[in-house]
Amino acid sequence: MTDALGPFEPLGRPGQPVLDRLAFERLTIAHRRELKLHCYRMMGSLNEADDLVQDTFLKAWRARSQFDGRGSIRGWLYSIATNSCLNAIKARSSAQRIVKQPDRPPSEGRATGGPATEFAWLEPYPDTELPDIADDRPGPEARYEAREAVRLAFVAAIQLLPPRQRAVLLLCDVLGWSSIETAHLLGGTTASINSALQRARATLGGRYPQGRPLKRLVPSPDEGLLLERYMRAWQADNLDGLVDLLREDAIYHMPPWREWYRGHLAIGAFLGSVWDNFAGYRAVAIGANAQPAVGVYALGRQDFVWRPHSLHVIEPADGKIASLTIYVPPLGPTLFAAFGLPPEPIVP
Repeated sequence: MTDALGPFEPLGRPGQPVLDRLAFERLTIAHRRELKLHCYRMMGSLNEADDLVQDTFLKAWRARSQFDGRGSIRGWLYSIATNSCLNAIKARSSAQRIVKQPDRPPSEGRATGGPATEFAWLEPYPDTELPDIADDRPGPEARYEAREAVRLAFVAAIQLLPPRQRAVLLLCDVLGWSSIETAHLLGGTTASINSALQRARATLGGRYPQGRPLKRLVPSPDEGLLLERYMRAWQADNLDGLVDLLREDAIYHMPPWREWYRGHLAIGAFLGSVWDNFAGYRAVAIGANAQPAVGVYALGRQDFVWRPHSLHVIEPADGKIASLTIYVPPLGPTLFAAFGLPPEPIVP
């Protein structure tokens, strides 16, 4: 924990054991990554998740006398984190973050709108910050697998829910908590929790033809090959090769620009309109939202300087790319540091 927690102090309540900072750290540090991921799912923002998980531990330290040891410290921390997220959402201008402007139809040809700074855009999440997915143990009532509930499409979908419904769905369907446990955490009756959960499920069901995202199993060797071919296409200036990796019905988003494209021909036409804006590209494999991802650097045509350009999150399906979300300037370069990417490519 940071120095913001203050000096070592005893618990201070008669009849209870002393809990100093070291003991507090031992009890709480194991939950840091899963709490940060929970805050990210609630907020759709990596930066806000960082702030809120730190705020959670600070509040827990200050309120440690309220934890009597009879319940789960994990549940106590989730209670603090969830309510901190709900309060943070109330305080900001938008309750949701997006990868696509609501109700905007797919575009064709060049993008002309420019970056849409009035929207809050959903951010990707570094795989290096994920808890051990193989070790993730949701409760028996969970409806979503751990890897499935990390995907960018899932996080984008739950952003459409009102904040309390979002919290209920995450606690019940992702973590597998019972309605009774969730009601105790959030307040309210079990009936109100069940009602909110039904409405949340109905909203997600309207977004997906089968009522939920398609399950994505553990990455296969084919995904690694797809990622390699994708990176080679960028570095070899091979636009046709890149388009060939897309499914015919592929979707392409490019936050923070409003435009989005549907179909490999429309995506290829758009990329063709901007492909020659730079003198070359270099791609670095990363991981985001438990999906293949790439950081791309671009070489300026005027000054021949390599700069961070965009961060790409890929949704594979049947050996092709079903969805491609490319975070372009000015948003894309701001994400590089969070993914451990240097300010310029390491040239072999």
